[in-house]
Amino acid sequence: MLNDPRSHGLWEKTAPAPPLTPRLEEFVSADVAIVGGGYTGLSAALHLAQKGVDVRLLEAAGIGFGGAGRNVGLINAGMWVMPDDFTKELGPLYGERALDLLGHGPYLVRDLIETHGIACELEKNGTLHCAVGADGMKELEERARQWQKRGAPVTLLDAMETERRTGSKAYSGSLLDMRAGTLQPLAYARGLAHAAVRAGAKLHTGSAAIETGEVNGKKFIRTAHGQVTADWIIVATDAYSTGPWEQVRREQVHLPYFNLATKPLGDNLRHSIVPGREGCWDTKEILSSFRMDQAGRLIFGSVGALRGTGTAIHKAWARRSLKRIFPQLGEVEFEAEWYGLIGMTDNALPRFHKFGRNTVGFSGYNGRGISPGTTFGKVLAAHVLGEISETELPLPLTDTTEPGFRSLKEAYYEAGAQIAHFAGERF
Repeated sequence: MLNDPRSHGLWEKTAPAPPLTPRLEEFVSADVAIVGGGYTGLSAALHLAQKGVDVRLLEAAGIGFGGAGRNVGLINAGMWVMPDDFTKELGPLYGERALDLLGHGPYLVRDLIETHGIACELEKNGTLHCAVGADGMKELEERARQWQKRGAPVTLLDAMETERRTGSKAYSGSLLDMRAGTLQPLAYARGLAHAAVRAGAKLHTGSAAIETGEVNGKKFIRTAHGQVTADWIIVATDAYSTGPWEQVRREQVHLPYFNLATKPLGDNLRHSIVPGREGCWDTKEILSSFRMDQAGRLIFGSVGALRGTGTAIHKAWARRSLKRIFPQLGEVEFEAEWYGLIGMTDNALPRFHKFGRNTVGFSGYNGRGISPGTTFGKVLAAHVLGEISETELPLPLTDTTEPGFRSLKEAYYEAGAQIAHFAGERF
């Protein structure tokens, strides 16, 4: 995308083509205007169009340009925070409501993929949260306890079973979540776009929103070449927000995350490294993730940006780490490299915002965009249709607030990841 091989890397190389989405070049009207072509906006467009609603979606760049086309591809349940922290942060009503909804989110993703025939390399064998040392195992034991008391299909695995599933002796155990899985994230976003277009939604890329307002009881969004007038606006721009809803981006701290993909591995290595194709990540503060795609590429990632001095530092660290985690790999050659930005809210939980009359949106997915984005897009569609009232939403209404020292924190995260990786940060 945008002729930058480090923006979407392997996903751009292997994803099916998106639907034709012409730039908005006229003044049009619709029932609902959606801003943002990621999981939330596409899910909302699909679910509204299926109900016969006239929908126009505006995307500044291309379908899946933001986090939807750059992430690792883990379809996780819940969020990064512990389940019990939902109720501590949101109260018992919203906490348990959000936790239940997001806990079942991966099933919605699976259903949409299967219903609409989306070719996105879906794997349904679960994910493995891998424990590093005794402290990591204690964390997973507590996560298992909190999820299991809510009936979630999670299982704590010992070091031997974890080694069998990952192909590595590096971990003291893991938490297997059978709700979860993996997919090709950009292919999934483009598949949602195709499904939305077939249902009747009209999608426009290269159509950044530059102004919004209200005239005669109707909302409008102006782009450089056209305008949409609608009864409702859904804001689905999240961490890449610019223009009229830039405050959504400004309430989040950007955490950079990179991924490197090897060339397809031989059969012996495919049978020894994550043979079940579970998605994996560890309990370290500067975490690492790894998974296999269906062609046998090992995709390895961590915190950091592949720009400036970070490019060489992070790639060298990744080679050292892969040798340590998977000695059987030998020397590795990377076929693709890319990075993106994770929007982190101050409590690591998503937000529901109202930006004036009939203008709403969810944001702040904190590195868990696939399942929450898809789920919240469906919820927003139901809210616009009058099927879910504001008090029945999974999150309370909050104002956008910019965290203190945001720019300084972002610089610290990027520089800190380079320092840690340059120093050879170890288990």
